[in-house]
Amino acid sequence: MIPTPDDVHRAAALIVPHIVRTPTLRSAALDERTGTTAFIKAEPLQRTGSFKLRGATNALHRLPEAVRRHGVVTYSSGNHGQAIACAAAALGIGATIVMPADAPSIKREATAAWGATIVQFDRRTEDRAAIGQDIAARTGATLIPPFEHPDVIAGQGTLALELVADARAAGAELDFILVCTGGGGLTAGCALALQSVSPMTRLIAVEPEGWDDTGRSLAAGTLITNDGTGSPLCDALLAMTPGALTFSINQRLLAGAVAVTDAAVLRAIGFAARHLKLVVEPGGAVALAALLGEALPLAGLTVGVVLSGGNIDPAIFARALTDPD
Repeated sequence: MIPTPDDVHRAAALIVPHIVRTPTLRSAALDERTGTTAFIKAEPLQRTGSFKLRGATNALHRLPEAVRRHGVVTYSSGNHGQAIACAAAALGIGATIVMPADAPSIKREATAAWGATIVQFDRRTEDRAAIGQDIAARTGATLIPPFEHPDVIAGQGTLALELVADARAAGAELDFILVCTGGGGLTAGCALALQSVSPMTRLIAVEPEGWDDTGRSLAAGTLITNDGTGSPLCDALLAMTPGALTFSINQRLLAGAVAVTDAAVLRAIGFAARHLKLVVEPGGAVALAALLGEALPLAGLTVGVVLSGGNIDPAIFARALTDPD
């Protein structure tokens, strides 16, 4: 089932008691640096530290009671797994999270803290989806994938509803929104939301260099797979290929895609810490990196920038703070 803009609005009504309506921030330093009027959506301040709680909460709350009793299972590099674990704990149901063995320890520990069972795998040699499907088949648990799920996509799109509303409350209309993109669930949800509330706003997918499968798929007109040799820095965005469901939405609705380097991402993390007083993880900083690096000609325009998560490895954060922004 392909979700619709109405599904995003229904998700917003359903999840509002269970999530934080994260602030939209302004920064004189960012506006001066980029020549834009920027509105910054601060999802590191979400419960569990990323936007993923939106989709996880919507998906789990829409499960029938009889289905919930068998628990849920997912596969995730960290943020979606933590979000599923949190949402499951709130509902009193079991959760199993299939996580790569090299996921940042901060994400593994936070996921375990919600009471979830963690099953580790080698992302280079094992198929996480197959592992998740096998667990679901053996246990009767419901599989909630990180982006290829209509209720997850709809929940993620609530972010764009809030961002547009906050910009309008400040008297502004957004010309562009830059969104961090991995498998494409957040991007697709935001695209659907904009169809309803701000169809003239153009949505740009931002990816790490070497993991730009959405950008290359848009250019080719068909799904393109990464070769897996790119940098692991942006661990939250290391999808090998866009989801078929998410790409069916993004191919129709995106205005384009850009890729950013590790150096640009580290500078963005440092900028966010110094000027916004926010801790942002690499995958959550790619949209800001694109704006700071002038990946697009945006001077003079009003731009929404999504900071999608803040669950960063302390060593990487320290490294980012040593680089001048």
